[in-house]
Amino acid sequence: MSDLVSDVVVVGAGMAGASVAAELASRVSVVLVEAEYSPAVHSTGRSAAAFLPSYGGAVVRALTAASRSLYDARSVEYGTELLRSRPLIWVATDPESLRALAHAAKADRELVQLTSAETVAWCPALRADRIIEGALDSAAMDIDVAGLHGTYLGEFKRRNGNLLLDAPVRHVERTGREWRVTAGTQVISCGQVVNAAGAWADEVAKLAGVPTLGLQPKVRSAFVSPTAFSGEISDWPMIFDILERWYFKPEATLILGSPADETDTAPGDARPDELAVARALESINDITTLGLRSVRRAWAGLRSFVADRAPVVGSWAGHEGFHFVAGQGGYGIQMAPALAAIAADAVLEGELSARTAAYGATLDALGPGRLGRA
Repeated sequence: MSDLVSDVVVVGAGMAGASVAAELASRVSVVLVEAEYSPAVHSTGRSAAAFLPSYGGAVVRALTAASRSLYDARSVEYGTELLRSRPLIWVATDPESLRALAHAAKADRELVQLTSAETVAWCPALRADRIIEGALDSAAMDIDVAGLHGTYLGEFKRRNGNLLLDAPVRHVERTGREWRVTAGTQVISCGQVVNAAGAWADEVAKLAGVPTLGLQPKVRSAFVSPTAFSGEISDWPMIFDILERWYFKPEATLILGSPADETDTAPGDARPDELAVARALESINDITTLGLRSVRRAWAGLRSFVADRAPVVGSWAGHEGFHFVAGQGGYGIQMAPALAAIAADAVLEGELSARTAAYGATLDALGPGRLGRA
């Protein structure tokens, strides 16, 4: 084993870890460790790639809104289009979902309510007799997830960050005011640890002797399918059942769909639920004329939540110096820029700057202390 010394070790090189590491590396020395042979293998690499301002709870929506200008600035800086317009339409197809749609419209004044006919005009494959109402989120976008992740990793390396791949964390020990992290064949001495290990964040906390968050990974399946619809589909919006029973959107000439499932699982390499995919095909065909018959490819990713389904940024009292950036659920990509900036301030300053305080989420609202000890 060889020894490294750094101000901060960040565990996990998915979107959360890469973005936080890049932010930190502008101010301190950082080692970013990843268990896999390449970064973004799990949740980041299997995202639906959607920026949905009306999706998630109040904290998630605030951080997503705050991230929009950060995405735009990053697109200009790197000369790449990280966001591309694709409106989102939430739909109601039965009395229960109609009530949920009314509640969503009341909670988010930016949503524009649509009649059945107006909804179908946006997506001609929808069946008018199956759609009761819709709600339009015109600020929704497609995300270039690989492009965003690449800008953060590139930034991290230019700031002299040290990325270690194939380096699973095996041991974390506090010795006085210092942490020693064993990752792969390296032992790294550092002042602070940032646990951005996604579905494995509680496992890393256990290695460090730090209380866990009660994090629950959940499997979400997705698929792409050819469509029998004969018209042009590439500019259609994303269509999402308001009760999150399914969604679909164009993917080039194919349809990307999902049963929007959330099945509890242990951290690991997620596999799609074939039965859930079959049910999603049936549900989407029921309310459209897409004629989805076969699955060309199916996959699954992990969405990890704590009890209140809001992200966690911060340390437990009595365990300062070991910071969580975890529990992003299915919203981690869309709010990554704002969340990373907040996390960097939390780690290095213990408080938010004027810039990050304006993002609409406090450290009290994000910190693990709100959860009680899991």
